[in-house]
Amino acid sequence: MEENKPLFPTEVIELPSKGLLYPESNPLSSGKLEMKYMTAKEEDILSNKSYIEKGTVLDKLLESLVVTKEINVNDLVIGDKNALLIAARVLGYGKDYTFTYDGKEHEVDLSTLENKTFDESLITKGTNEFSYTLPSTGTEITFKLLTGKDELNINKEIEGLKKIHKDSSPELSTRLKYMITSVAGDREPKTIRSFVDNHLLARDSRSLREYIRKVQPDVDLNYTLDSGVEVTIPINISFFWPDF
Repeated sequence: MEENKPLFPTEVIELPSKGLLYPESNPLSSGKLEMKYMTAKEEDILSNKSYIEKGTVLDKLLESLVVTKEINVNDLVIGDKNALLIAARVLGYGKDYTFTYDGKEHEVDLSTLENKTFDESLITKGTNEFSYTLPSTGTEITFKLLTGKDELNINKEIEGLKKIHKDSSPELSTRLKYMITSVAGDREPKTIRSFVDNHLLARDSRSLREYIRKVQPDVDLNYTLDSGVEVTIPINISFFWPDF
């Protein structure tokens, strides 16, 4: 056996972000990484009840599959993470994926999914931060695209809030609190949270989210059913094992 030769076949995966959002010191800045094919070891991870309950099962899966050294999967922006999960599904179980929508099963060829186009001119290479002026109030803010680490923290915070207020639905505002990095030059978390809760107008929130979609690299998960209805292909534990 050749020294350092992988035990299992691997594929090089191109990231939707092209690596533009990561510092040059981060291996992700190359815009690609190497991933191995799934084995029984990864199936054990997918069925690990502790990982499933903690909501970390897909992160643990990627940690096991990524071959490129010195990469922390929690550094991945969400669009790049989606690309890796799709690649893992194709390498592990094939390109044909069946999902249920409105009580009916639909099959999609995952190999036909393409990366979304995004405005690269709005990105400062090596920096995950963007500037935006809210149209209604003229307030200048900066924001970042969420990473896997952010998602974990957001989910924990939302779970905690729902325990206190069972009927609350804080997903949108919580995400914005993590995305916005400064308000009128002020980077204090307390200022940002107060701004989102008390001063961010609904029309400005919507405008910001539309702008974020312009600059956010991702896989195009939109799929048009035979009926003409457009849906988003779900990526969760059942994306790998329909039995879950």
